[in-house]
Amino acid sequence: MQTPENYQETTFRDRPSTFGKDGKRVVLFPKLPKGKLTNIRRIIAWTLLIFFYLAPFLKLRGEPLIFLNFLERKFVLFGNTFYPQDFHLLVLSVIALIVFIVLFTVIYGRIFCGWVCPQTVFLEFLYRPIEHLIDGNPEQQRKLAEQDLDAIKVLKRILKHGIYLIISFFTILTFIAYVTGTAKLGEIMDGWPMERFGLLMVVVAFTGAHYFVFSWFREQVCTIVCPYGRLQGVMLDVNTILVGYDYKRGEPRGKGERGEKGDCINCYSCVDVCPTGIDIRNGTQLECINCTACIDACNTVMKRVRKPSGLIRFASEKSISEGKSVKFNARVIAYSAVLLTLLIVIVYLFTVRGDVETTINRSPGTMFQEYGADRYSNLYNLQMVNKTNSEVDIELKLLTPEGEIILMGDPIKAEKGEVTKRDMLIVIKKENVKLSNSHLEIGIFEKGELIDKINTTFVGPNSLDVKQ
Repeated sequence: MQTPENYQETTFRDRPSTFGKDGKRVVLFPKLPKGKLTNIRRIIAWTLLIFFYLAPFLKLRGEPLIFLNFLERKFVLFGNTFYPQDFHLLVLSVIALIVFIVLFTVIYGRIFCGWVCPQTVFLEFLYRPIEHLIDGNPEQQRKLAEQDLDAIKVLKRILKHGIYLIISFFTILTFIAYVTGTAKLGEIMDGWPMERFGLLMVVVAFTGAHYFVFSWFREQVCTIVCPYGRLQGVMLDVNTILVGYDYKRGEPRGKGERGEKGDCINCYSCVDVCPTGIDIRNGTQLECINCTACIDACNTVMKRVRKPSGLIRFASEKSISEGKSVKFNARVIAYSAVLLTLLIVIVYLFTVRGDVETTINRSPGTMFQEYGADRYSNLYNLQMVNKTNSEVDIELKLLTPEGEIILMGDPIKAEKGEVTKRDMLIVIKKENVKLSNSHLEIGIFEKGELIDKINTTFVGPNSLDVKQ
């Protein structure tokens, strides 16, 4: 363990935790935390990692679980295909996501950062464990970094960074598979390195960027680059639930009998495990990502010295200052209700989205025509988008009023993702045209089943002409 002199102990800091007084970066060697919360985080992280690496290759209803083809504007989420016609769903989802993040942060702090953010998941549960496996514990890592080059150090560096590069390479290929599909990815890789050398260089460049972030830049992403970390300061207040140190119970620090000293024994275990190098006992700080590593470390020490756990815990500043447990007040309940409502609305919109989207508009610039001696006709333009993963065969019927639909061309059939266009006539008996602008209801049928209804208008002679 490091000595207290190596830590920034003041409650005020004029520089990030990863920079020293000379302005140079302070390289961190955090311990791997152990405890109940860490075990839960590990399960979540590995679930996300496994899903990330497998999602482009697993198929549902003939499509990848997730496919984000921006060039062809085709998106697949869990077997459901979305096209430009579903753009409104994307806009609503983005708006809801932004509102969700803001409200969630106001209530629960930066739990997203410490539990499900890709930066944290990759670094703390993939790259960091590999480093500990090869370079040893933090003290061994520090000694290895400071010692001169020798055969052992060179071997460990080659092994560790070689594994890092392999992981980064396959991670970038997985990202490409999300955008191009696995079949196209195979075509892109075909003949490497002699053929498609330019594409290979693009992959190598992105691999290098990914490797740089997780092998060297690391926590600097959270403390310097990430805009969410910068914004959190304006979203938190005294009622926000976050990882906090109970200074009323812990101070004054130091080992001693109860009543003479606080429960904090100044062991620095909470600092040793912090991935951003802060001392949580100095209060809420920009670098804190609510990863809860300090909670597990402190609870382990409290158990060892036979004191109650929870010296560092999820709490609000108000609950700590008043010496009370966290309570879900009216504001927290109201914001949580808004979050739940947003999720329900988004899920509902995606659920009711039709598999076949049909648009019928009267052909611009056309008027009614007489169709025989006793009927009128209007010309319409039909466009149908097949959002399913199989061919559809559509039939149109005029529901109200009584009349006939005459398609121009072949019957309406569309392959998956295909946009079909047709011109058609709607013919209605003159006796049923009582207004110059009559309401029509058209039924969309697939295999004899009504799947949608379209409302439009039918233009006829004005009422005076009809009477004459």
